[in-house]
Amino acid sequence: MTICGQKGKKTTEKLEGGKCSCPESRMERFIQPCLLLLLYEYPYSHGYNLLIDLKDFGFGTASDPGALYRNLRRMEEDGLVSSKWETGKSGPAKRVYELTPEGEELLHAWVENIKRNKKNLEYFLRRYKKQF
Repeated sequence: MTICGQKGKKTTEKLEGGKCSCPESRMERFIQPCLLLLLYEYPYSHGYNLLIDLKDFGFGTASDPGALYRNLRRMEEDGLVSSKWETGKSGPAKRVYELTPEGEELLHAWVENIKRNKKNLEYFLRRYKKQF
């Protein structure tokens, strides 16, 4: 018997990849600050490189390239990143992405939010540890 994170519901269903499939446990929104940080560290990155580097943040080996490019497009529409085509001497043209000043500002806001959440999560874990 496994306890799912969704309202503490017990289930006998096998959890996908051993992880809870509840919406509360997913990391989809966390991709945005990760991409902002990667573009802050490595300006003019190709999508493929970003996909590879996302693994370090826990997005796993099966990261969805379509989801990555949808996020990058949305972030570009929101003015957080910009892109341009890079034409090399060999091979096809590749799109490269860079952070805009607005994207850098949002990155800093994400950092403050993550710090607050980390503090709250650590408090939760300390209280939990006292009970068990």
